[in-house]
Amino acid sequence: MSVKLTEVARQAGVSLATASRVLNGSDRTPAAGIADRVRAAAEELGYVANAQAQALARSTTGLVGLVVHDIADPYFSAIAHGVQEAALKRRHQVLLAGTDIAGATESEGGAELSAANAFISYRTDAIILAASRLQSEDPRLSAALGRYIANGGRVVALGATDIPGAQSLALPNEEGAAALAAALIEQGHRRFAILAGPPERNTARHRVEGFTRALAAAGLEPVAVVPGAFNSQGGFDATLECLEQVGIADKDAVTGIGAGPGDDAGAAGLCLLAANDVMALGAMTALRSRRLRIPQDVQVAGFDDIPTLRDHSPGLTTYRLPLEQIGRLAAELALDPSRSSDAAIAGQVVLRESAGAAQPVGA
Repeated sequence: MSVKLTEVARQAGVSLATASRVLNGSDRTPAAGIADRVRAAAEELGYVANAQAQALARSTTGLVGLVVHDIADPYFSAIAHGVQEAALKRRHQVLLAGTDIAGATESEGGAELSAANAFISYRTDAIILAASRLQSEDPRLSAALGRYIANGGRVVALGATDIPGAQSLALPNEEGAAALAAALIEQGHRRFAILAGPPERNTARHRVEGFTRALAAAGLEPVAVVPGAFNSQGGFDATLECLEQVGIADKDAVTGIGAGPGDDAGAAGLCLLAANDVMALGAMTALRSRRLRIPQDVQVAGFDDIPTLRDHSPGLTTYRLPLEQIGRLAAELALDPSRSSDAAIAGQVVLRESAGAAQPVGA
């Protein structure tokens, strides 16, 4: 049974007109304490979610909400393209929100919650969370999306989530990282450092776990594990810190660590395993700022195989995820209640010049 605005007003101890002004966005809002009471009552009673449920019971809106971390990141733009392609086939339009907004006053968790609430207010038929999930979901986000799901909405997350009732699309992050590290070990690499990304993000943690598992299987340990933001600047900063930890200040300090001119493309040197491609590209910029050659002095590998890699030289060794396919699968799962969430997503190791491959393998 749906909750009426009169019930919210009664719970908050205010008039119906006051409750309406607070919840319907009127310019004439009451004092902050009264507005907070009304919002708390609406949340407790599930007023917004049940209004959405009434709309879902009548008809579909033909809208899908997609939450990404950084709209400019090629990883997310490729996924978004796949989501849009599958949604259009089902006569749906995609609403897009990014959580990495420069100058935002709220945390990323708050930005994701705001995006989800906006999509709920637009009565979208489904919401897709493409940003890497946190180890522990924001309880406010879980509560809001839990009510949305209970009232007929569908939520799909890329990666495991504890949001009640949400579907999750498993990505081969740990398996792919292990396969990539194993392939590099097979190529003769023995000295690795990991640019780990943000440890609170499941994607970064799982990839680091895959890297370290493959190294341990070969009797190796990383010489450094350095966290950083999941972007180019994060890769740049983490690389400079990593070089300091391992004692490489610049080109003159690489003797005995990397291969010299004419040697075997640095197979005996330091190989940086970055948790994603944009971090790896930032790492390459940092290495050049220290006059270090790639791959002769230091080698670099990333993860994802984002579409823009074709514009970079040397070619980046990476693990290829089928990003557009992932987006399509997420949209199909969100819009087809009968579809199973156990779709197998396979990736591929791609060896290129940045880690010493004479000829690209898997490209």
